[in-house]
Amino acid sequence: AGYIANAIDIPAIVDADTGFGGAENVARTIRELEGAGLAGCHIEDQEFPKRCGHLAGKSIVDFEEMVGKIKAAVASRRDPDFMIIARTDARAVEGFDGAVERAGEYLAAGADAIFPEALQTAEEFRDFAKEIDRPLLANMTEFGKSPMLTFQQLADFGYRMVIFPQSAFRVSMKASEGFLAALKKAGTQSDWLDKMQTRQELYDLLDYDPDAESWLKR
Repeated sequence: AGYIANAIDIPAIVDADTGFGGAENVARTIRELEGAGLAGCHIEDQEFPKRCGHLAGKSIVDFEEMVGKIKAAVASRRDPDFMIIARTDARAVEGFDGAVERAGEYLAAGADAIFPEALQTAEEFRDFAKEIDRPLLANMTEFGKSPMLTFQQLADFGYRMVIFPQSAFRVSMKASEGFLAALKKAGTQSDWLDKMQTRQELYDLLDYDPDAESWLKR
């Protein structure tokens, strides 16, 4: 994550799962992420080992434990602008009202924003934002429990952040699967050249000059 943060000029946040342990571990996690150049992270209230947020069978810690983690995260950050996003998976365990209640507790503990995982309808996204008047993050992962909402829909509801954690990966995997099947059948990649990133396009993307002398003069 640090490599990515240092390679770009925009803020980057990272998924810190459950914080990798108890409150003490969370404190170290925050210091490590902040030191690596990240702008923030989200920490969730699932029990460890956790499950994908859109699978059945999740369990969550009691809210006192999660509140302790959030307080540790807030206390350990050096930069007050490092964003602590509290994710709650309570919708699947305690219902919509439970997720709203936990969000309020997490904000009171010092979280800067809330990530309500796996809300199940557009109305739930809308109603959650009505209940929690603070920065909100939406997860638009595919093939899960949440509906696919547009930027505009989410903005109209009051969400200010949205993640697409698997989208590009799923597209690239599907394309790779199709390419490999075609390569096996045709014995050549020539029919796929127009779908490939060219060498020059890669150089342009990386701002890379293959001429070593020109590169050294930068």
